[in-house]
Amino acid sequence: MALKSAAVLLIAATLWCFSEGNNDGAIDCCLSTSNAPIPYKIVKSYRDQSVEEGCTIPATVFITSNQMALCAPPTAKWVKKLKSKLDRKPKKRSKKRSKKPSKKGSRKSQ
Repeated sequence: MALKSAAVLLIAATLWCFSEGNNDGAIDCCLSTSNAPIPYKIVKSYRDQSVEEGCTIPATVFITSNQMALCAPPTAKWVKKLKSKLDRKPKKRSKKRSKKPSKKGSRKSQ
């Protein structure tokens, strides 16, 4: 009886580890691509999707200003041109305020 319980426990632990291992690297993949060119003015950024990441097809994923992901074929000529244009686009700097002491709070207490 103890041997049977140990075997069931071992199988359950093995299946649990297997299922946990499959969920760790879940990513959002394109399942298909579109050959319709995407206008530069609506694209904010892009990323490349590969089969090595666990996706079924390679793709270039363009992110629009509305946060939509548009999937395109990475070998298309227009995709390469758009990626190149985005790479040359100047990066926006974050608007951090300098932490200069204000004159109002710098009075000495007497």
